Parts: sequence; C-alpha cells; structure tokens
Amino acid sequence: MTPRFLLCGASLLLSALLAACGHPQAPAAPPPEVGVVKAQTINFPVTRDYPGRLAATLIAQVRARVEGIVLKRVYKEGTDVKAGQVLFKIDPAPLEASLRQAQGQLAQAEATARNARLNATRSKELGTKGLLAKQDVDNAVATAEADEAAVKSARANVENARINLGYATVTSPISGRAGMANVTQGALVSPTDTNPLTTVQVIDPIYANFSEPMAEVERLRKEEKAGNLKLAAPDKVQIEIVLPDGSVYPHKGTLDFTDLAVDPSTGAVDLRAIVPNPDHTLLPGMFVKIRLTLATLHNAFLLPQSAIQRDNDGAYVYVVDANDKIVEKRVRLGDQQGADWIVQGGIAAGEQVVVSGVQKAQAGEKVKPVAYSPDAKSKGEAGTGDEG
Repeated sequence: MTPRFLLCGASLLLSALLAACGHPQAPAAPPPEVGVVKAQTINFPVTRDYPGRLAATLIAQVRARVEGIVLKRVYKEGTDVKAGQVLFKIDPAPLEASLRQAQGQLAQAEATARNARLNATRSKELGTKGLLAKQDVDNAVATAEADEAAVKSARANVENARINLGYATVTSPISGRAGMANVTQGALVSPTDTNPLTTVQVIDPIYANFSEPMAEVERLRKEEKAGNLKLAAPDKVQIEIVLPDGSVYPHKGTLDFTDLAVDPSTGAVDLRAIVPNPDHTLLPGMFVKIRLTLATLHNAFLLPQSAIQRDNDGAYVYVVDANDKIVEKRVRLGDQQGADWIVQGGIAAGEQVVVSGVQKAQAGEKVKPVAYSPDAKSKGEAGTGDEG
C-alpha cells in the first residue's frame, strides 16, 4: 500500500470523525397524537320523516232541509259549537201555515171517519135483522175502513209538517268548530243547494295523512329478519308532528290506519295518524312533517362525523389496536343523527376509534391515542376535532 493511499484514507476517517462530533444525529420523532373515543353499543330508535297533511277527524256539512229565507245567522264563525246548537234561522211562516193546513185536513178526516164508523155500525144492525142487503152492509164497512186510512194519512201529513217547521231552526249535527257561513241574511235556501250553509269539523283529535315508500318498509323488514333491529307493532308506532317552523308539537300521536294496497304511481302505501289537539294548534289543511319511530336498532354505535372516512370502496374508520397502531376497518353506516353517524357494523365494542388527527394517522403506523374532547380549544390538539 502506497503512502499516498494511506494518507488519503486517514484524511477521510478524520473528516468523518469530526463531522460526527460536530453534528449529532437527530432523535426519532414521537408518534403523532390522535383523539379517540371508545366504541360503545347502544339501542337506537329508528325514525323516519315524511311530508304529511292534517285533516279533520269528522266533517259535517250543515244544509237547509226546507226551502225558505234565512232570517239570521246565530253562531259566530270560526268558533266551537255543540251538537244541537242553533246555527241559522229560516223564516218559519210558510211552514207554520202548512202545519195548520195539515192539522185542518186531519180534523176533517177524523170527522168523516167518525161518521163512516156510525154508518157502518147501523148498517150491520139492519143487515142482521134482514132489513138491509148484504152488499150495502159491506159497502158501509169498506167506506169506514177507507176513512180510517185517510185519518192515518192526514195524521202523517201533520207530523211531516211539524218536522219541516222544526227544520226552520238549523242546528249543528255534531260538536266541533263551525266554519264560515256560505249564506247571509235574506238568502233563499233549499235542500237542493250545491253549497252547504256552513261546515262543522272535529279537530280534536286530528288526522295526519302521509305516505311511506314500500321500499323502505321492505328494507326495515329485512333488517329485522337479520336481527339488526326490532320493528314496533303498528299500534305502538310513535308519531311526532314537526311544525313548519321546525318545532316539535308537544302531543304525540298513534298510527290509526294503514292502507292494504300500494299506490302504483308512487310505490308508497298510504297511512294515517291520529294526534291529540286540545289547544286547536293544529288546523286541517296544514302541511307538516310527520316523524315516525318505526323500530329499535340493536348493538349500534354512535360516532362523530369526523371519525367517518370515505373512498371509492365506501366508508371506513381508523382504530387504534393494543399496540397503539392504526388499523383501517370498513363500516356499515346507518342514518345520520345530527352531527353524528349511526354505525351498524364493522367495529366491536371497546375499540378505540380515531376521531381527530385523522390526517396524521396512517394504517400500520404507531400513534399516541388520547381521549377525544370536543370542547378542546387549541387548534391542532388531538381533542379539537378540527382535523379529519
């Protein structure tokens, strides 16, 4: 080995030693912190929202049953009325005259019938003695019977005239809220009129009509067969009314009617709920949102939205295993609940799911899990939930 080669090697070794002494190697970076929550199973109610419209449970059209002139509207429009309460008064004069006429005809028929009975009695006596032909006796008896029938007919006419006179006072057939009057004082009304005098509606309780897609019904049935949820019995389905301003009506209803056929044009089945309405807050014709609690979802998980990741293959979450390493797990999502997601499968109870710091986590890498705190203030902390 030449002296020149030895000199060069020594020079390189000395340079390496000096470099190592002047610039020490940087220590390995600590594992990144991630915020985690422990997955806990819950039984969660399955709710669905459908558009619906309210309707009165009972509607009675108040109509004139006799012809006449309206003398007065007695009730106040838009107020509650009782069954039998007077709503309108029709001029009774013509009806009173008809009653008197019928009563006169009845009196005349009764007088004729009395005379016929006496004549028949005398004819029978004379016939017994052989002083009157049998034919004449039979005629007298037949005349008496005919006159008795005329009395019954006249008596029925009197009763009919009395009923018509009662119809001059128009009363409410049911208890409920009376609507706007369709006639005014002085109007001529008759039983053949197209429009009723007014309408009385029962709105406590009130109906809520809506439709449910049959595809959704079948999906829930399959979930029940798989053991993932338990459908509520039809009479146990809870009904909530969400008002147009977004507030929830305080009184809950029940399912009252389910149609037996599916509408071929919409693929939905018609349903009806009945809801208490003691304060008359709900009015017929209102459009509302109807919230149904259809079932109970068993062994589900509720995770913050930031824990859910997605790619072309679907949804997944990061889980920290016993060695503090990131494991990717595919999950089956249910419904969204506010800012959270219901997870129906893919993870196990007790696993630590990464909620924040997701962008610092990679499958297979080691991390430092810390408890997730949605109230943490400092941006960049694992507990802030700002990442991911």
